[in-house]
Amino acid sequence: MSHTLGVREAQKQQTRQALLDAGLRLLENQSLSSLGLRAVTREVGVAPAGFYRHFRDMSDLGVALVGESLSSLHAMIQAILAEQDDAGEVIARSVRLMARHVHEHRPHFRFIARERHGGVTAVREAIAAEMAQFAEEVATALAAQPISAGWRTEDVRMLAELYVDRMLMTAIAFMEAPADDPAAAERIERTARKELFLIHLGRRHWLAAQEDGSAPQG
Repeated sequence: MSHTLGVREAQKQQTRQALLDAGLRLLENQSLSSLGLRAVTREVGVAPAGFYRHFRDMSDLGVALVGESLSSLHAMIQAILAEQDDAGEVIARSVRLMARHVHEHRPHFRFIARERHGGVTAVREAIAAEMAQFAEEVATALAAQPISAGWRTEDVRMLAELYVDRMLMTAIAFMEAPADDPAAAERIERTARKELFLIHLGRRHWLAAQEDGSAPQG
């Protein structure tokens, strides 16, 4: 009996993943709000009724795609923040890793870029929640670093949001660049390194600016 249940569960998970993969393929050239359930089930070869064994509706499938698209970034970001090398080296390595990650998951980032401001509320909210979670994880890691000694919690969170926003914008830029144009990718990488290093420089001088009154108070 347990073997039979295990086989059924594996088949169920396989069908669920097939629906997610089909949805991602079909979303390459259209938004989620314009994609019909029957198109997804037809792509997989299951009856429309079978869709509801896995998802409540198309927005539910979209939310699942958000998790699939962004979950792999968590481990990568945590590994980057754990590094203790020179800031310039860490930034350069981070941008290279992001470029490779986007190259390997281009359809997922295309989906996030389109749906971040798309017409499906549940998906927009799921993306916003994921980004907030990223910012929280980054803030926790930044707060533990010696350079953050004396920082207020809200300022560390602000810094984390700056890093997360820049990394997401960089990921989208890599995704939108022509895959056969190395020069475009190099320009994006160069710009991203400069932007992130500028944020780092601001971080180094933030406390001094607070003490002499030149930083905005809030």
